[in-house]
Amino acid sequence: MRIGMRTVKTAIAATLAIILAEWLHLEYAVSAGIIAILSVQNTKKGSLQLAIQRVYSTVLALSIAAVFFMLVGYNAVSFGLYLLIFIPLAVKLHVADGIVVSSVLVSHILLEQSLSFFWFKNELLLMAVGAGIAIILNLYMPKMEDELKRSQQKIEAIMRQILTEMTQGLRNQSEYLDEFGLLNQLKGTLDYAQEKAARNLDNQFFASSHYYSQYVDMRLVQYRILTQMKRHLVSFHHSSEQSMALAEITEKTAQTLDEHNTAEDLVAEITTMVHEFRSSKLPETREEFENRAILFQFMNDLRYLLEMKRDFYAEFGLKEKEMTRGR
Repeated sequence: MRIGMRTVKTAIAATLAIILAEWLHLEYAVSAGIIAILSVQNTKKGSLQLAIQRVYSTVLALSIAAVFFMLVGYNAVSFGLYLLIFIPLAVKLHVADGIVVSSVLVSHILLEQSLSFFWFKNELLLMAVGAGIAIILNLYMPKMEDELKRSQQKIEAIMRQILTEMTQGLRNQSEYLDEFGLLNQLKGTLDYAQEKAARNLDNQFFASSHYYSQYVDMRLVQYRILTQMKRHLVSFHHSSEQSMALAEITEKTAQTLDEHNTAEDLVAEITTMVHEFRSSKLPETREEFENRAILFQFMNDLRYLLEMKRDFYAEFGLKEKEMTRGR
């Protein structure tokens, strides 16, 4: 049985919340522990946002309940009428996550049959203690940079394999083509990295760097380009002078593919090749024409793939270097 970090933090938060509530002489101190359990989230921002929503919903719930308790009395009907108004209002105000917890606190007022300031203060402090302890515990989050770096390395390794395989296909060595197995593997790794990058960003209150999220987004676009390039190769049958030249630049792309490579030289090289391709002698047979069309589509897709990396590095590459030096 594996006990995760969130489980440990939840247990500690609930314990500390109950102890603190009892030390403050709050009634129904156990409720602070329940609130803490429900407030521990996977990210720092998630925990803070949820706490703010629940404090807001508690104030709203106590206010609505007080009106019905005064008008109808302390009974099940007044509690039902409170829910009838509070639930749709909480949904409309985007604080629905606080419905259950706030209603538990309202039930304390119902049980005590009192609208005194003491009970309003008691319920608000229970919420503050439970949510506050959860936020404090959530300030510790394991750093994810190392895991994200490993994901980057895996993504780039798979992409190099795919491009190497495409190089072999352009040289008419189709027996090496692995259908879409590597592309499926790449997509799975990208989805995992995307989730980790989003969580890493949500664990930073003040950091403004979106580098990892933008990196994964860039690679996801490249994944779609690679998928299209692979489909072109499925229809490619005969090597030629143009396919050999294209295989060479595809191989260079595979060999130099790296997070820190600007791709400037490769973009310039393939742009020159596109111009040469357009000015070359027209094909003489239908088969040559079809192969040439496939190569031209493949070449344009490869250029787009390289331009994506060049533009990404121009916007985020230098920032990432500065960020790395600052750590």
